[in-house]
Amino acid sequence: MSTNDDHAANADRWVVKAGSSPRLRDIDTRSTEAAPGDKHVTDAACDELISSLGEWQNRLWAERRQSLLVVLQAMDAGGKDGTIRNVFTGVNPQGVYVASFKAPTDEELRHDFLWRIHHEVPGHGQIGVFNRSHYEDVLIARVNHLVPEAVWRHRYGIIRNFESSLVAANTTIVKLFLHISAEEQAERLQARLDDPTKRWKFSAADLEVRKRWDDYQVAYEQALAETSTDEAPWYVVPADRKWYRNWAVLQILVAAMERIDPQFPPEEPGLVGLVIT
Repeated sequence: MSTNDDHAANADRWVVKAGSSPRLRDIDTRSTEAAPGDKHVTDAACDELISSLGEWQNRLWAERRQSLLVVLQAMDAGGKDGTIRNVFTGVNPQGVYVASFKAPTDEELRHDFLWRIHHEVPGHGQIGVFNRSHYEDVLIARVNHLVPEAVWRHRYGIIRNFESSLVAANTTIVKLFLHISAEEQAERLQARLDDPTKRWKFSAADLEVRKRWDDYQVAYEQALAETSTDEAPWYVVPADRKWYRNWAVLQILVAAMERIDPQFPPEEPGLVGLVIT
């Protein structure tokens, strides 16, 4: 187990304090604050953190009394998929579940907006990762006027209560906003267009969303302010530099696991000295 006492301190540098109102324009998306060194040094540090996360997940799986929910939100090309691919390489796939929330189906639209979300919440012993989440219902629903303002504003309180109920059931929630700049997004979208093997990721609809960049920044700022609580905090992770993003996310997740502190269950009596014949 890693015993680095700095995980929690590092995580705190990115947290959105309950009751605060973050200004995304004031947060440097290219920051490398507190990184152990350049890209190569930080990548090496990530290897130890990945190993530590895997060990903690093994304990979580064995204990089966708690769970961890990781919520990932970002603008298009913000790095959600890359974060999942790089951060969770050392965990046992049996104990990790990734749910991706696309546009709701007709069936989902016939229910309240949390209906499809609750079904994907991780069970005890599991790490659940939401690639996009219930927050789309106060982001895209707001920016694209899919529901009246009275509806999406009311959802902030519903979300707080929903997450509070999960915490009460021993689910620790870590919410990560991967914060990139408009310039970085443009470079990443262009890279997708220029690479035939990545062109499938690009949609013309991405450009329409990009035109609403400022509207989405305002929507994210209010969502962070309204729903970052002491029991289910948001973290704004500078994500222009992917290697720094990975290190920051690992710091946050290892710190969360240290707080959860899952333990191996007690062994059956009489096992010491038992010889298998």
